[in-house]
Amino acid sequence: MARLDARVVGCRRCPRLVAWREQVAREKRAAYADEEYWARPVPGFGPADARILVIGLAPAAHGANRTGRMFTGDRSGDWLFASLHRVGLANQPTSTHIGDGLQLHDVRMAAPIRCAPPANKPTPEERASCAPWLDRELAILAPSVRVVVALGAIGWDASLRALGRAGWVEPRPRPRFGHGAEVVLAPASRRSRRTDVTLLGCFHPSQHNTFTGRLTEPMTDAVFERAREVASA
Repeated sequence: MARLDARVVGCRRCPRLVAWREQVAREKRAAYADEEYWARPVPGFGPADARILVIGLAPAAHGANRTGRMFTGDRSGDWLFASLHRVGLANQPTSTHIGDGLQLHDVRMAAPIRCAPPANKPTPEERASCAPWLDRELAILAPSVRVVVALGAIGWDASLRALGRAGWVEPRPRPRFGHGAEVVLAPASRRSRRTDVTLLGCFHPSQHNTFTGRLTEPMTDAVFERAREVASA
């Protein structure tokens, strides 16, 4: 996994994303004017034998694109890590920078897009170009992963596609996203190292969802409590 992470960090496949992430790092946000931005693709974070994989969307321009760690340095991450801590899947409730002592317990975080995209909207070509990184991450996690928590409808769709490419059978008809949605995917071959994987849906912890009450702390905690329960079964 460490070798994969190093390869992710060195990726320059998408010219538009490279230009944008580096432009953001030069111009910066006033609050972070004295900080050096990461401005590179963001690798996954968490143990290589995790039983729970959380799949988001893409690094935030002034969040992970600044700090270099998934969901670190923005309000969505603040919400997410606080929940993981409350249910016993993280050793602390905050994530501010690499080296802050945060450890995830049996959880790894990843995203289908590894660079911050302009307006948070990667193109279909950029999605396709970045997909192999998540595929390889899933291949490494295959012997251990039991649960995938997908954040938002886009994360749900990306998770289903990635699991299908990685050797699990996508149910038909295609399951629809919803908060608390749960579906079990069986491995295409029982001779592989793969076991059944449970896909759980969770509203994305965006400020729009958390500020309006569409996503509450108890709702988030319930998803991760369920993830922990399934992973430990």
